[in-house]
Amino acid sequence: MKKIAIFLADGYEEIEGLAVVDVCRRCGLHIDMVSVNGDNQVTGSHNIRVETDKTFAQVDFNEYDMLVLPGGLKGAQGLEAHEGLMAQIDAFYESGKYIAAICASPSIFGHRGILKGRKACSYPTFESHLEGAQVTAGPVEISDNVITSRGMGTAFDFALAIAGVFVGKEKAAEAAEQFVYEM
Repeated sequence: MKKIAIFLADGYEEIEGLAVVDVCRRCGLHIDMVSVNGDNQVTGSHNIRVETDKTFAQVDFNEYDMLVLPGGLKGAQGLEAHEGLMAQIDAFYESGKYIAAICASPSIFGHRGILKGRKACSYPTFESHLEGAQVTAGPVEISDNVITSRGMGTAFDFALAIAGVFVGKEKAAEAAEQFVYEM
């Protein structure tokens, strides 16, 4: 079974993180919520506290097929400041494993040189940080092993794109139909 890790820092955008978790689990994928705070409690940008499955120190990165970064300004800043996570983002990218980011977090990929020559999207005020990318206004961009999305309003598109990578577009579309969501 394919495994996904989604990383949460205080200030993450709840819908962007939890929609991915919910959709992936409904599609039969294993996804772990991972705190970069040092404990299993993370508070989102709207003061919703979540207990994660693991802390960063508990993660064996060899077990995962994809790393996901939700947005929220403060959350994205917390993720980018975590050197261990950034080293893993680079390693996953370089090895061809999937990485995904939404809202403010695609800027992290831009800062790391990951988006050069790729189509990418982000929250509009972060587009200038998508260094070297062909910036689009699409809800989601998939460029090889890199997935980006724009924000809270595209969270389901993002989650379904992530699920679709591993279960196929048809099964993701079936899931969307069950959610009463039109792709």
